[in-house]
Amino acid sequence: MSARPKWYLPVSILALLWNLMGCAAYLSDVMLSPADIAAMDAANQTLYNSRPAWAVAATAVAVWGGAAGCLGLILRKRWSAVLLELSLAGVIVQDIGLFILSGVNPGSLVMAMQGFVLLVAIGLVVLSRRALARGWIG
Repeated sequence: MSARPKWYLPVSILALLWNLMGCAAYLSDVMLSPADIAAMDAANQTLYNSRPAWAVAATAVAVWGGAAGCLGLILRKRWSAVLLELSLAGVIVQDIGLFILSGVNPGSLVMAMQGFVLLVAIGLVVLSRRALARGWIG
């Protein structure tokens, strides 16, 4: 394996922390009680209840695959690239369920956040492919 640039490890650690926050958000989302859902405003209740189960499952693939993939980047493992590609696929499938098939307008804040999530997932796939090509992982 070749030497990694100095920025590689801090970026990989930051990406792991980002994905761990996604894991925490996912867990808090799927553990909402009926009372928690009832306490939401009508728009958020509609958005929450309109998501297909497969889109929620895709969210799990996105966040857990992303966290494991980032751990793989830190450990310099080849398999991290596959997990980060699966994570990106999970984000895309989740967004299809949320934005296209739900029939609900999630609002500009949700759209902006999901856009940022998508950009980070793409960036991590690019990073993992570059790391493979340059021998930073293997």
